Amino acid sequence: MDNRPIGVFDSGVGGMAVLKELKKSMPQESFVYLGDTKRFPYGSKSKQTIIELTKNGVEFLISKNVKLIVIACGTATSQALEEIKKIYPIPIIGVLEPTAKYLQAKQKRQIGVIATAGTIRSKGWETILLEKIPDANLQTIACPLLAQLVEEGWAEGEIADLVVKEYLKPLEKIEALILGCTHYPLLINSIQKQVGKEVEIINIGVHTATEVQKLLKEQELSAKETISKLEVYLTETECKFNNVASMLLGKEIQAKLVEEETEFI
Repeated sequence: MDNRPIGVFDSGVGGMAVLKELKKSMPQESFVYLGDTKRFPYGSKSKQTIIELTKNGVEFLISKNVKLIVIACGTATSQALEEIKKIYPIPIIGVLEPTAKYLQAKQKRQIGVIATAGTIRSKGWETILLEKIPDANLQTIACPLLAQLVEEGWAEGEIADLVVKEYLKPLEKIEALILGCTHYPLLINSIQKQVGKEVEIINIGVHTATEVQKLLKEQELSAKETISKLEVYLTETECKFNNVASMLLGKEIQAKLVEEETEFI
């Protein structure tokens, strides 16, 4: 048993949607969240830049004595996870594989994926899904503006509806739609409205939480008691993070600024 916190890393506020599911599944656990808001968005950056930024995030979380790290960012998972896992001995989980395992178990074949331009360009979702479901019919769409809508606090309303509708127009006859960026669950009302109720919306945070819970049990890392502390750090606090995060978690969030002497570039 281990009372150290779980680290959660994202490029901005989107990883809070994953944190919400982690807290719901494991209320006894404590968490340290890092949002690299100064470099958001990651989706337009090169693979090497994303790897370096993710390494910085992982090292910051390790400095906070975490026992496991969740890369709660679709772009960082698809571009950097495999490299990061080779470098650090700590258990590190991304958001792609747990979701692919779920869809494999549900025998879904007609699958849509929406994500950032970087994630779609990397073909990370296509690789993992076709590995698990070789006969899947995949439709992938890059939606670069959606994460920025969430960061601006515009996840509800007419603007969100119009942008989502425009991006999702090409989708045809899907059974499930993966929200391949952790910002996207905050747009779920607009997304469901566009694809229809018969399409299962896949919140990658839910399936990531299931995988984390399983790993903690297997490695005997679960917390002994209900301590449930949360620390939130950002690389830039001049943003709407606190408002969006507070709304999402249903409690007031006051993020701290990462100190300048840390190794962030």
